[in-house]
Amino acid sequence: MENVSQALSKAYVEKFGRILHHNCDKGLLVAGQAEQRLGGGRIIEPMRLVIGDRATMVREFDIDEIAVETARCWFRDHLPEVDPIRGVTYQVELKGGSAELAGIFREATIVAPANDTSAAVGYAPLSETEKLVLEAEGFLNSSEFKRRFPAGGQDVKIMGVRREDALDLTVAMPLLDRFIDSDASYFRQKEEIGAALLAYLNPRLTQIRRASVSLNTLDRRGAGVAGMYLSVVGTSAENGDSGEVGRGNQVNGIIALNRPRGSEAAAGKNPVSHVGKIYSVLTSVLASRIHREIDGVEEVFVWLCSRIGAPVNEPQVAAVQIALSAGAKLADVAEPARAIVDRELENLPTFCQQLAEGRYPVC
Repeated sequence: MENVSQALSKAYVEKFGRILHHNCDKGLLVAGQAEQRLGGGRIIEPMRLVIGDRATMVREFDIDEIAVETARCWFRDHLPEVDPIRGVTYQVELKGGSAELAGIFREATIVAPANDTSAAVGYAPLSETEKLVLEAEGFLNSSEFKRRFPAGGQDVKIMGVRREDALDLTVAMPLLDRFIDSDASYFRQKEEIGAALLAYLNPRLTQIRRASVSLNTLDRRGAGVAGMYLSVVGTSAENGDSGEVGRGNQVNGIIALNRPRGSEAAAGKNPVSHVGKIYSVLTSVLASRIHREIDGVEEVFVWLCSRIGAPVNEPQVAAVQIALSAGAKLADVAEPARAIVDRELENLPTFCQQLAEGRYPVC
């Protein structure tokens, strides 16, 4: 849905010189039906992607066509085993928005009014556990890993639990059934994958001293296909799980239950006036810059809260909470932190343009 928003933003700019009203954040991927079999199964019923919810309707180009082609490109890039034409059906539910919200975009402005009353929070740095979870997923979906283990599917989910200096990773990753010809083959590859991931992570441990990896823990030896996490095209959406925007990762790529978090589904919202998206990404960017650029900042949290109708660069609240390093004083970091926030809010039009171009990930 984020890519659909970027594609529509580009099309609007090319035809009208500015981004027009849209929010494509009501996306639903309805699971299909598949038959997994040793040596290779088949898709029985394709997945369905529902693309919603608001867009400015124009005569100059076909909104639905842009949405569908963008989605197909996303599947080719991220789920290469999925046939984006025969393996997915598309239901575009983008309709015109309300007159009041669409009116925000009627005239070109340097800074748009906020189209919602919303709040967001970002933090930095990531903890060691958070970093290792992200690095583990990146490794399992890397081209190097897929060359070494072609059976590995792309739909990777990881839960990290730290107890003192030990980290336990529970990993779910389907194995492509065409590469598995027996129960023994599946469990051998599963052990090799777990060992490879552990070998990748061990040199990256610092305060954490021990890591363990448990892969596909619902498996049962001797139960045949019912005891193995197999997939025809590499994602549980082929058969087991539907999904929707907002139920997955936060914009920093993870779901951390012991961290403050907002409730916005950022992906697909327009990058000009929807503070649910803009502030979700901006708070993380601000926190990272404050932590990186100011000595004495051990940890930082940034909150932004908007009021509908007010310029997006004039939040009701812009609050920074800082945990100081040993020996640091608040007086030494407060003004530099305030200056970074002020600078980035002043530079918000450029930030929004970069957001529309996909320069900041919205996971």
